[in-house]
Amino acid sequence: MTQIPAKVDAGRKRSVSTEHAAPSFFFNGNAPRRRVLVIAASAVLGFALTVVWSAKFVDRTIGDTIADTLLGHTAKGTPIAGALAGVLFALVTGIAGTFTACNIAVFSALAPLTGGRATSRRSRMAAGLRPLGHLAAGAVVVSALYGVVVAITGTDMSQFDQSQGSGLSGRLIQAMVVFGIIGLVMTYLGLATLGIVRDPLAKVSEKYPSAPMLFMGGLIGAFLVGRPFPLFRQLFRDTAESHNVLYGAAAFAFQSLGNILVMSALFLLVTGFLGDRLHRWMEASPGRTAALMAAGFIVAGVFLVLYWDVRILAVRDLIWYPIAPWAA
Repeated sequence: MTQIPAKVDAGRKRSVSTEHAAPSFFFNGNAPRRRVLVIAASAVLGFALTVVWSAKFVDRTIGDTIADTLLGHTAKGTPIAGALAGVLFALVTGIAGTFTACNIAVFSALAPLTGGRATSRRSRMAAGLRPLGHLAAGAVVVSALYGVVVAITGTDMSQFDQSQGSGLSGRLIQAMVVFGIIGLVMTYLGLATLGIVRDPLAKVSEKYPSAPMLFMGGLIGAFLVGRPFPLFRQLFRDTAESHNVLYGAAAFAFQSLGNILVMSALFLLVTGFLGDRLHRWMEASPGRTAALMAAGFIVAGVFLVLYWDVRILAVRDLIWYPIAPWAA
């Protein structure tokens, strides 16, 4: 690999440019000098999260509490009374599922957008609405289409399969496949951000600049295909039993919108209040942007693959995997 002069900060080279990777959305043309360190540290953090992550705490203590508070009654087990109530239930439980590990990591793609050059706080926040709109559109399209499939297919889908062949139900196998694939995609995008592999969306994003954010939104929407979150399963069954495709599309779309609502608000606040400062910090060394984005993707990717395709086997006593006592 041939290095070309990188921007120098305080007399030190902070980033490198790669010969084989043209600048694109995921790769800005400059990578941090210590790319191996970024990869290793991110992978270790992703692994560590699988060791300490407690699904019971996130799903029940946090998720159920938020849903019960917003709905004003116990969400779990309470029948959903009609389509409008179902859509509200979908939005609320989507918000309640914000703090599951799947949702948060995707927003690493927004890192380079937080520091725009807009002169005022309001204009920076307004500029941030465009990528958020593309992200939401991608999530809604994928999740709504899946909602239609659920309404048409009904309870014959594998997510209703509770048989324990080899200790794994059909629902669990589907979650392993879906989140495993998403984890591999995120890991690849992390490597692409560092310029190690090619950006798979480089060519299409030249013609359609919004394509990367639509794609990231699509990943968020795809979370519903494998999601085992108990409150979502309740919505899933209600949609499947209704056989109402409009209800299915709306409910699943609002579930995805709920998933990104809190993080979108946080993104806009960061953009408005810290955007200019972040932009100057990132501009001082272009490699920082790549390192931040890559770390987010790799941590999320490694976590998803190890948690859903390795640790879950240990939970079913099929293999050994280190799990913290409170997370077992």
